[in-house]
Amino acid sequence: MQLIKLSATDSTNAYLKELMFHNKLDDFTVVMAHTQLKGRGQMGTSWFSEPGKNLTFSILVKSLECQVSDQFLLNIYVSLAIYDTLTQLQVPDLKIKWPNDIMSGHSKICGILIENILSGQHIQASVVGIGLNVNQLGFNKLPNVSSLKLILGRSVDLDELLYSVVENLKKLIGHKGKADRGNLFERYESALFRKDKPSTFKNRDDEMFMGFIKGVSSAGKLKILMEDDILQEFNLKEVKLLY
Repeated sequence: MQLIKLSATDSTNAYLKELMFHNKLDDFTVVMAHTQLKGRGQMGTSWFSEPGKNLTFSILVKSLECQVSDQFLLNIYVSLAIYDTLTQLQVPDLKIKWPNDIMSGHSKICGILIENILSGQHIQASVVGIGLNVNQLGFNKLPNVSSLKLILGRSVDLDELLYSVVENLKKLIGHKGKADRGNLFERYESALFRKDKPSTFKNRDDEMFMGFIKGVSSAGKLKILMEDDILQEFNLKEVKLLY
């Protein structure tokens, strides 16, 4: 694993993308920052991280070899790699909050941002940004946020945790030709946050509605069973799960 450690950068994703356009990088090259100044989440949200306490890093994935229409597969690989790593640490009540946040109970402990570099309808490479709350204890009163240290009651070694995530991701992607795609979706769906529980959502018009999360489509859309027993699919911009 080629590891580049930075003292500070605006965004490890941006740094890695710039680096790959000017250099030949190995698959699974990692850029890790002690301090990330402008970390981003899904749909432009910010991700606050106390310097040196958490894992803020990006992984270059070149071996996915899939079409744009199948890009949600990488979300599944990355989510499951982190899920498996945290399971090994015995983090309790782990769930994946669609599309790719990692939860312990009702608290978010990890956010993921994937950016794909395309060549026609083929994904040439992907930059996977991960922000994992590890040893941070305070979050400026942000609701529903926690860290591994708060949950486990002990500090966790950042380098060992990083290595475990990358190795689990390598393992999952390395078996992509052998693993049944249906099994991957089943694993992801079985870990979905609030699956099969009555939940409140907000649509793009800020209207609230009730429904049950049933799974995800092959394109990564969230399947929700509505109150009228009709199964509908929503993309990221169309629905928000409320706590």
